[in-house]
Amino acid sequence: MGRLPPPRAATLSTLRDPANGSPLDQGLVLWFPAPASFTGEDCAEFQIHGGRAVVAAVLGAVVALEGVRLAEPGEFTRRAFENGKLDLAAIEGLGDLLHAETEAQRRQAYALYQGRLTDETDRLAQELLPVLALVEATIDFPDEGDVTDAALLQARSQALAVRDRIDGLLADSGRAERMRDGVVVAIAGPPNAGKSTLLNAMARRDVAIVSPIAGTTRDALEVQLDLGGLPVVLVDTAGIRETQDPVEAEGVRRARRRVSEADLVLWLAPTIESAAERPEGSWLVQSQADRVAEHLSEARHRISAATGSGLPALLADVQAFASSLLGGEPAVVVHERHRRIMAEALASMEAALGHTDWSVSAELVAEDLRAALAALGRSRGRVGTEAMLDQLFSAFCIGK
Repeated sequence: MGRLPPPRAATLSTLRDPANGSPLDQGLVLWFPAPASFTGEDCAEFQIHGGRAVVAAVLGAVVALEGVRLAEPGEFTRRAFENGKLDLAAIEGLGDLLHAETEAQRRQAYALYQGRLTDETDRLAQELLPVLALVEATIDFPDEGDVTDAALLQARSQALAVRDRIDGLLADSGRAERMRDGVVVAIAGPPNAGKSTLLNAMARRDVAIVSPIAGTTRDALEVQLDLGGLPVVLVDTAGIRETQDPVEAEGVRRARRRVSEADLVLWLAPTIESAAERPEGSWLVQSQADRVAEHLSEARHRISAATGSGLPALLADVQAFASSLLGGEPAVVVHERHRRIMAEALASMEAALGHTDWSVSAELVAEDLRAALAALGRSRGRVGTEAMLDQLFSAFCIGK
């Protein structure tokens, strides 16, 4: 019979097959008795050598034990949720951490995992509770005269501050979405302007096919960049021109759509003529500077993707642009679920503040304030459907 190591102490042990006692590996064993574990249940952890045969042997011996099975995707995290170790907002942050690819994405995900949303909604709720108590006092004790008009005005002022804070959090939610998905930078321009060459140069690998034949790029190509810790999605689009080729025409249509949806458009143009269709608000980048003597005075950058000339300055400028959209402290409202909660709370606050005389409409105001508090309370995820939880946890890796 084996022995349990001391709680939360890494113990060097020889792992043996319980069926025949043969040694499988030597590794570290950690024991986490409930409730001081990730899931809140008794947990054991084996740190073994990573060879496939070693892992297969140890795993095979463990699952051969009676009552032992492999964990479902996200099962450990789900158990932590069900045992009250993590709320749903923290779990969403953990999911984002598992998918974070840049430092800024990691910071935002970690803030959510550490309770940034929960702390903020708790703070808002604490500010609303005395407001609701005061309004309800006017309902329960209408003849006492303890609740003065001045006190109601002060409560209304505090409710207004809460409403404005919720409104500000919602307004900042777009920044969080950009942080998760990346700032979209479309590389556009006429055929043979060097778009694919620039994409490959900025990505530092061959992503797109480069050819002197006009119209080579028929569909949008995407590549993820990490610029100073910020997520940027580069999109190489088809050359924009009039064409009778139905396939190329579809590529041009898609290119125009991606240009219209992008956060930033780099319009590549070697010459004045090729700059004619530049969309408003785009950056004019004169390309092929190693081969074209003409200087475009309106160009923000003059580059040669082939030689690398001008690329560092262009990348630094794009990074600065991304920082202007993503910079600052991590956003509080990160996911669509958070936005819905805050939108419901905001609507209830608007309804409460829509009553001009709180002493006359106290019952209606109290109902609206209670609805706002209920919405804020749902940030922890204790109210929800089983289907929503299944969908969330299925996105986690096996076990986690």
